[in-house]
Amino acid sequence: MVFDYIDGAAGSGYGEKLNRQIIQHMRLQPRILRNVKHRSISVKLFGEEVGLPFGISPMGMCNLSGPGADLMLARLAVKHNIPCGLSTVGSTDIETMAKASKGKAWFQLYFGGNEKQSFSLIDRAKEAGYKTLVIGADVPEVGRRPRELRRGFKMPFIIGPLQLLDFAMHPSWSISSTLGNLPTGKPEMANFSTTFWGWFKLKTSPSGDFDRTASRADADWDLLKRIRDHWDGNLVVKGVLSVEDAVMLKEAGVDAIQVSSHGGRQLESAPPPILALKAIRKAVGPDFPLFFDSGIRGGEDIVKAYACGANFVFLGRPFQFAIAGLGEDGLAQLTDVLAKETSITLAQCGLTDMASVNESIFSDLNVPMPK
Repeated sequence: MVFDYIDGAAGSGYGEKLNRQIIQHMRLQPRILRNVKHRSISVKLFGEEVGLPFGISPMGMCNLSGPGADLMLARLAVKHNIPCGLSTVGSTDIETMAKASKGKAWFQLYFGGNEKQSFSLIDRAKEAGYKTLVIGADVPEVGRRPRELRRGFKMPFIIGPLQLLDFAMHPSWSISSTLGNLPTGKPEMANFSTTFWGWFKLKTSPSGDFDRTASRADADWDLLKRIRDHWDGNLVVKGVLSVEDAVMLKEAGVDAIQVSSHGGRQLESAPPPILALKAIRKAVGPDFPLFFDSGIRGGEDIVKAYACGANFVFLGRPFQFAIAGLGEDGLAQLTDVLAKETSITLAQCGLTDMASVNESIFSDLNVPMPK
């Protein structure tokens, strides 16, 4: 159930697969004799130098991949000076994540729905010291993901015969999840949950309850304006695939746009985000900050995203799988692999830093997409 929740996508998963195929199909042009001995993969992000050209996407219920996953990600962000997204439906609350990340966390708000609750969350983020607010604007309705539906994945958990059988067939995860979460209670949406000591309820969240599947279809540009007026930090709008929307967001005064298909989890027939990134970069000009996520799996993918116009890249699923496989050691190994692959890709392309990456590194010797 947990694997299908993390790995699943909208519909049959074709949209997610197509984006991955296009990224993989993009050819880079190797260059020789460029003296690339000294290379740097650090980049500037909102005027600050960060240690890596990629960060951590906001992900719901991370603790399902391993107890304390959000806090592992926060420590990773501190170690490498990179942003770490905290989802509205994260496993760790806003205040705890702010302290654990030492200010590296960005708070991602699901846009629309209960406006009073949304502004309550924004105020909590502001009071906790967050500098960047990410508006998740691509979930007017939660996408239909058959894999998790077939498994009966719901929040809060409803444990039935199928779920009990599922847990029994995966004893390692079940035991570690149960024991690992005893100090804080069962895995849940921490920003809305009651506070537990072990399994004993102590107090209720100041932001009330939250329905993960509730409609947020009434969100509009006026609501964005109210949030822009209310939030004086960096404002990022995530989930953008439309050139027209991107231009309007730039005019509306947001500080950055994150081109994303929500990892292919919302609309199966959406355009491949890697192609949307190229089109949006052309429309908003060379200087407007564009971030990218969806389908990034390695260092070459990161470089390709920068070549298509990204100023920064985020990953989600790979981090969750690393935690599920080897916990914090898995995160460290994955991050090291991504950093080395990115640096090696720069060397192969005759470059020494991420600022030099642009569309000129793509090869003219393209071949037809495989059928």
